[in-house]
Amino acid sequence: MTEIAIRRATPDDAPELAAMVREIAAHEDQTAQVRVTDEQWRSLLGRPEVIVLLAERDGPAIGYVSSVRRLHLWTGGDVLDLDDLYVRPGNRDAGVGRRLMAALAASAAPARLLIRWGVEADNVDAQRFYRRLGATLRPKIHAAWSPEAYADVAASHGPDHSHSRSR
Repeated sequence: MTEIAIRRATPDDAPELAAMVREIAAHEDQTAQVRVTDEQWRSLLGRPEVIVLLAERDGPAIGYVSSVRRLHLWTGGDVLDLDDLYVRPGNRDAGVGRRLMAALAASAAPARLLIRWGVEADNVDAQRFYRRLGATLRPKIHAAWSPEAYADVAASHGPDHSHSRSR
């Protein structure tokens, strides 16, 4: 087996990254949710707060970890929100995921950033993997509010409604 190299993705990696995002979405039956294009990925990968690390073996990418650095209002400091950890079939159970997570940790360590992410409740293999890394898992329900779902609420509180109270 050849050596695995891990490096930060650049805008030139957009097509390969987009392909892997489609792969993980298909694996999770979420293909319809993926709307980002290769060109959008090029733009996203040029943003400093978007951190995507690629694992490569003999050139082609075999996995990635994606995250976004953002402000955490409770602490006044930044956190690293992990979005995806994905290893292509045929490369799993060979330490690639661990290497990607270690590289992400190394990128967060100088600023001592908290790394956080969600994991599906029924994905016990992922939970076991993260616990072995030393991560703390706690139950939490994540909510999402789509523009279609909040449209009526937003309209009732729009620009023609006062946001302040009279005294």
